[in-house]
Amino acid sequence: MKHKVLNEHDERTIALIFDPGDEVMALLTRFAADFNIHAARFTAIGAFSEATLGYFDIERKDYLRIPVGEQVEVLSLLGDIAMEGNHPKVHAHAVLGRRDASTVGGHLLAATVRPTLEVLLIESASYLARKFNQRYGLSLIDIAQ
Repeated sequence: MKHKVLNEHDERTIALIFDPGDEVMALLTRFAADFNIHAARFTAIGAFSEATLGYFDIERKDYLRIPVGEQVEVLSLLGDIAMEGNHPKVHAHAVLGRRDASTVGGHLLAATVRPTLEVLLIESASYLARKFNQRYGLSLIDIAQ
């Protein structure tokens, strides 16, 4: 395990409230770019009308897409924002609850909000970067930078 202290002082917390029809990953990425966010973590709860989850197939070096074509509760949405080159990259995982109380979860690739999504984003004063890892075919956080 590696670690890096990002900030030992105050951090900025931002509440983001998404509206029905908003596409989560696109808007969160745009928000991070517009507000120059280089390192952050976030949690969220709410609901989606539909979502696409991913499971990373390490052999294929690509995500298997898992469509969730129904209204679901966002039981847990966790993620981070780090820079990939000159652009912020949002990385999020979600656990979604179905009507029958079963769950499905994975990497959040896309989701449409209905009726709301409440996000608490905590921005660090430090810079966090991703670097492409050829072995896995993914950009991973590199704290050595």
